Amino acid sequence: MNQVNYQKELEKILDGLQDAGDGFVPTLFLHSCCAPCSSYVLAYLCRYFRICVFYYNPNISASDEYRKRVAEQKRLIASYNEERRGYPIDILEGDYEPGRFFAAARGLEGCPEGGERCTRCFELRLGETARRGAAEGFDYFTTTLSISPLKNAKKLNEIGQKLAEEHGIAWLPSDFKKRDGYKRSVELSAQYGLYRQDYCGCTYSVRGTERQA
Repeated sequence: MNQVNYQKELEKILDGLQDAGDGFVPTLFLHSCCAPCSSYVLAYLCRYFRICVFYYNPNISASDEYRKRVAEQKRLIASYNEERRGYPIDILEGDYEPGRFFAAARGLEGCPEGGERCTRCFELRLGETARRGAAEGFDYFTTTLSISPLKNAKKLNEIGQKLAEEHGIAWLPSDFKKRDGYKRSVELSAQYGLYRQDYCGCTYSVRGTERQA
């Protein structure tokens, strides 16, 4: 079976939007895991979409860490809007409800990073993004998560497409790490002085980081 090139799938959609030339600007409900990962994605896509960043990350176990990351997200968006990089970017902060993450991860606490616990986490965050995006009437939804070299783009896209069918909102395929996307996000993070964390946010990933130290 041929492996899907999600970056090329995205480029086909973007080319179609440019070729339409009818003045219509589609809306995108973009789940963001953090400001550094969103930096390249926002700079890339704000020329094609009116974006609303949905900051929904109940996997971040520590409340002070959550507040720090969401503040950085808002600061980056404000900077981009001041620079007028593309269409204005909005942000909607979801509820901070770590209890939902712990419920989803129950029984999977000992799974290695990238295993079934992470899949459940993706399903939780993308599920809420699809639900809210559909309710608000957005044309597309997607996530910044595929920019990470540690995240499985195939799994994320499979989850996203399934949720798109369930909620009636189009999934925007992506593998944002492609075409030096991850490298560019590191450069933009340095340019804007963004706080870059060394773990995904959940208490289990903290333990993994500590074991590797």
